[in-house]
Amino acid sequence: MPDAKTVWLYREALAQAGMVGTLFKNFDGHLARQGYIARGGQILDASIVPVPRNHNTRDENAAIKNGEAPEDWADKPAKRSQKDTDARWTKNHGKSYYGYKNHVNVDRQHKLVRRYHVRDAAQHPSHGLQTNHCRAADSQAVDHLLMRGNTGSGVWADAAYRSEETEAKLRACKLKSHSHRKGKRGKPLTEQAKGRNRTKSSVRVRVERVFGAQANDMGGTLVRMIGLVRAKAKIGMKNLAYNMRRLVQLRRLNPWPA
Repeated sequence: MPDAKTVWLYREALAQAGMVGTLFKNFDGHLARQGYIARGGQILDASIVPVPRNHNTRDENAAIKNGEAPEDWADKPAKRSQKDTDARWTKNHGKSYYGYKNHVNVDRQHKLVRRYHVRDAAQHPSHGLQTNHCRAADSQAVDHLLMRGNTGSGVWADAAYRSEETEAKLRACKLKSHSHRKGKRGKPLTEQAKGRNRTKSSVRVRVERVFGAQANDMGGTLVRMIGLVRAKAKIGMKNLAYNMRRLVQLRRLNPWPA
């Protein structure tokens, strides 16, 4: 068995070369050849991936948010190497988290991860979407997640993904939106709208199987890596490992997929 250093160097080489995404796509092709093509529609969701928190001063945090390195860090390379300046703070259900988000596209039938996109935790999933075509844009999570190969036209997502831009993009791609609606200040959801959300949740909840498996059965979600490049590699490898694990389960349940 290789020692920990050898494994780390190999993973670092994959990360710096940007090859984890290629490995993921290659295995997705293997799934298709085994008969497990994407079926039943697309479910979009995201899970927060925390990293060790930085303890910075206000001035240091302000510089980092502006895309700059604090002045005194230039003379302290050891300190700089331990600071993750790519991760960001976000809040979920009143609790603060520091890290990244693992945005995934899970097919409804097989509950396999078909696409994923890693970005800092603060960015909104539907911000600034382009609406005039279906081509992916590097900076947008939804653009990275949507796919044409699914046999179903439905797209399920929580309210964070819903916006006028997102809805226009789905129509342009001839996909049917099942995104949750969210009430606004002074305009709460009607009972009918709440009922439709509950119906959508019965499908969208399937994505929780993925995040639950990663959190409870695959070593948790905390990433002890510094920087977006390494975080992308680590999270991408976890998505790939989940698909491998899921394939074993699917073969056990149905050796001859439809």
